[in-house]
Amino acid sequence: MSDKVIIITGANSGLGLETAKHFVDSGNIVVMAVRNKNKGEEAKAALLKSFPEAKIDALHLDLASLTSVHQFVETFSKNYTRLDLLINNAGVMTPPYSKTEEGYELQFGSNHLGHFALTGLLLPFLEKGEQPRVVTLSSIAHRNGVIDFDNLDGTKGYKAMKFYSQSKLANLMFAKELDERLKRNGYKTISLAAHPGISATNLFRIGKESTPWYIKPLIKLIAQPAEKGVLPTIMAATDKTLVGGEYIGPDGAGNRKGNPTIETPRKNVYNKETMKKLWDLSEELTSVRYNLL
Repeated sequence: MSDKVIIITGANSGLGLETAKHFVDSGNIVVMAVRNKNKGEEAKAALLKSFPEAKIDALHLDLASLTSVHQFVETFSKNYTRLDLLINNAGVMTPPYSKTEEGYELQFGSNHLGHFALTGLLLPFLEKGEQPRVVTLSSIAHRNGVIDFDNLDGTKGYKAMKFYSQSKLANLMFAKELDERLKRNGYKTISLAAHPGISATNLFRIGKESTPWYIKPLIKLIAQPAEKGVLPTIMAATDKTLVGGEYIGPDGAGNRKGNPTIETPRKNVYNKETMKKLWDLSEELTSVRYNLL
């Protein structure tokens, strides 16, 4: 791929930054959608040192604020007329109980609802792109996830990992449901999901604290480096044999490490009734309507 317009959420560090490196190196226009603008500019400057001819934008996007999502799309629309690839990469993992600007539990609100709204608002730009795709990052944590429609805001009890797993299940279900609706309505955009296995990134924190020293050696044993963990995302974004709806992850034991391959998610993940309920609720909570039957 080259000369494509690509948005990567959470592109200033970890998997997002590794993804940005790949697409910048191959001659694409990369829009880094970042919550912290200063860190985004620092990451952009670092990329430009390695790739002096790179075409990079760093635009502010806080997925925990639907107002910010709308503002990001408005800013993007002033500079670009099309979008070829959207990579929904940014994620919040196991923070203390907190809420988004609109009052939703932070992980469900940021990881799922923020990306749901962003994708819907960017869909007209994707349809103007060349072989456009949406890649949404899930996690092996989806295997333990359940969409608890009666406690999405966490007011009836909150366990950080439970809510993270729920958000990653929502990401996976959204990616599949989106692809099916796009196909039914004759759109050329396709939607896929990917996950990095267990990768050593800055998601490995406890709350807002840095990773404890005694956990770091364990991470090295079970995790793969970010440059390896990013390969499923790159495959989902670039492999021309993929038709949409696939889930890409590492091929090793437990899908924790390895080379990218088409993976089968947990049994019964794609429950039609649950997927439709999640979709309808997401449109209601974000006020972003896709108009896809």
